[in-house]
Amino acid sequence: MLAQLEHENMIEAIALAGVNADGAVVRRVDGVALIATGLPLRLFNQVIIERDDALADAVGAAVGLTRARGDRFLVNLRVGADDRLIPLMHELGLAPLSEEPWMPGMALEPISAAAGPDKSSDHEIRQVMDEAGIEDHVKTAAAGFDLPESVLRSIITPAMAQRAGVAAYVGYTDDRPVTAGLGIRTGRTIGVYNICTLPAVRGRGYGAAMTARVIADGAAAGCDVATLQSSAMGYSVYERLGFRTVVEYMGYVDAADGAPGPD
Repeated sequence: MLAQLEHENMIEAIALAGVNADGAVVRRVDGVALIATGLPLRLFNQVIIERDDALADAVGAAVGLTRARGDRFLVNLRVGADDRLIPLMHELGLAPLSEEPWMPGMALEPISAAAGPDKSSDHEIRQVMDEAGIEDHVKTAAAGFDLPESVLRSIITPAMAQRAGVAAYVGYTDDRPVTAGLGIRTGRTIGVYNICTLPAVRGRGYGAAMTARVIADGAAAGCDVATLQSSAMGYSVYERLGFRTVVEYMGYVDAADGAPGPD
């Protein structure tokens, strides 16, 4: 159940962000989700198996469409749940992104087990919705993830931050933006995204505080499960907060474009 809640929330989050990009295609047909933004990062061009009865033809059609667009894309398969489609990956000319699963999906239940949000006097976490606040979020996240600001600006917008179930955050130290975070609610689940801290102020607990704030606001809205997808850097932080891996993802990319890494 937790693995399914994580998976559903992840797809919704990618779709909510991806649809904002100019020329994006977001399509969910026959149990297959295609989020193709046209941005030059595989993370933002994904084919994901949404239901266990997803048709092989629908997977092939999604791959064909994003390939025809010229996107650098990734087919994301859940280890175990989607193993039946591994032979299809080879038929479609796709190769594993890595030998081991590239991304863990993690969950926390009950979310009351998470530490409370940071209350230190020098650091304030604010939910942001207006253009200035979203710009702080974008600039902080771009610097924290080492991504072009233009990429994040095209998918994280004030309109998205004002949608029901979406909450964007910025953490300020001495009124300077240093951390970012994003919460996406789906049913009983609060998804935790975009958690990052500027390199100069890492190691102060700001990332954990941001995660806890997203979770606390989700709990206040009625959620009892928190989910996220972790990087290697953040994994130990999330474990300390009580998250555990509930699903792992294998990525498949064009064999002719097999450069390592999801970007």
